[in-house]
Amino acid sequence: MNRRLLSPTLVIVLSVLLATPALANEPPAKPADSSPKLAYGLMMKQGGKVLFSPCRDRSYVLVEDISNDGRVFKGLNMVGLDAGKRLYAELVGFVENGFLKASELNQARTEGRCQQPGEGDEAWRAGGNEPAWGVHQHAGRTVLKRPGKPDLSFPSAAFKRESDTVTHEFVRDNQRLQLRFDRGLCRDTMADTVFGWNAQVTLNGEALKGCAWQR
Repeated sequence: MNRRLLSPTLVIVLSVLLATPALANEPPAKPADSSPKLAYGLMMKQGGKVLFSPCRDRSYVLVEDISNDGRVFKGLNMVGLDAGKRLYAELVGFVENGFLKASELNQARTEGRCQQPGEGDEAWRAGGNEPAWGVHQHAGRTVLKRPGKPDLSFPSAAFKRESDTVTHEFVRDNQRLQLRFDRGLCRDTMADTVFGWNAQVTLNGEALKGCAWQR
């Protein structure tokens, strides 16, 4: 997946130019890119409209929830959108006619700051509480971290994705780590954050549950 969404300012300017009568002998304009991408930005609800401002960009677009079950706005409301709170959000969608048409929620948090997309081979992160654990990818390794226990590191590989489920299994020495991410809203009340995927990590038969998100 491409990591960046086109700048809304650029998209709006292009829309204006495409609406201008074409000059003689000009080639036909290319259709707008409607392939979904991850958009990173700040958002809030004002006057009944939901506004999204991309990170490090002063422009903004309106947001339209085009998910089948309305789960994008449902997830955003779980962390205070309807209550007027300012959110940091990562949405999967595309820009069209001044609207960010969001089909999926990756993550959103109250009063959060802009984050950087994943670097290199990092495509996913996951984590949970009680007991605390976290999975991240870095420099060709997938690492399971648990407080008070040694990190477990495995060579990274592309996770298998089928529709709304992502899975992978790592085996090294006597350690067997299984990952399963299922699409669906996942609330981390301790961090006041909602994610777009539920996660289950199984280490040698011991299951750890939490949330996952794309990077």
